[in-house]
Amino acid sequence: MSGGKGAPANVVRGARGKADRRGFYLALGAVAVAGAGGITWAMQRSRAANAPITVPAAATLPAGAARPAGYVMGSATAPVEIVEYADFECPSCGQFAAVTEPDVRARLVTTGQARYRFYDFQVNGSHRNSPAASLAAACANDQGKFWEMHDRLFAGQDEWNSLATDDPKPIFAGYATAVGLDAAKWTQCYDGRTHVRRLAEHQQEAARAQVTGTPTFVIGDQMLRASPTFDAIKALVDSARAKAPAPTAAR
Repeated sequence: MSGGKGAPANVVRGARGKADRRGFYLALGAVAVAGAGGITWAMQRSRAANAPITVPAAATLPAGAARPAGYVMGSATAPVEIVEYADFECPSCGQFAAVTEPDVRARLVTTGQARYRFYDFQVNGSHRNSPAASLAAACANDQGKFWEMHDRLFAGQDEWNSLATDDPKPIFAGYATAVGLDAAKWTQCYDGRTHVRRLAEHQQEAARAQVTGTPTFVIGDQMLRASPTFDAIKALVDSARAKAPAPTAAR
């Protein structure tokens, strides 16, 4: 039997080991808490950036406000204007953009017979990703690439529409890169919801024009409430040109 004072060495080592393990687990817990906090913050930030786009009610805009410009292609001096009201998630709008609009651009807009004005208008509440697509296009417009984004959005409807995803932003970001945008500037614009008021103004403009479905076209004093053929558009452009006043000769 030992006659020394104090606890045996193995008891001391055991107590010290328990203390060391307790400190390790406390430190590990602190790291876990900090990590969880960081992950939660990152997730909250991500959810905020990717939350559904909420468009202010058009009725909240000032009555009698100036007509919004929309997005225009073609010469300001063209004798006729073709106005389209379209929903980026509307299948008929996508079909028109793919099949008929290229002819309209090449044979009427590029030749100076007409200019083209586009208003994005969400008429179908089930098209939940449509406002986000409109915002993506508006942010592309800031860098002079609206029509390029317009074309990619319509061509890729089945990739980002409400049936395909609840988070279309990564797809839109890919389009932004593909059309040559500064990705950081586009992301800042999109995440900041910079142009949601413009979306509301376009809704108000569509209501003023008594648009009830998409696509809808106004050419001269005529309205087409369906997806028209090129020949139908050309006929209305020709009619409107015939009614247009002759240009005044410069003196």
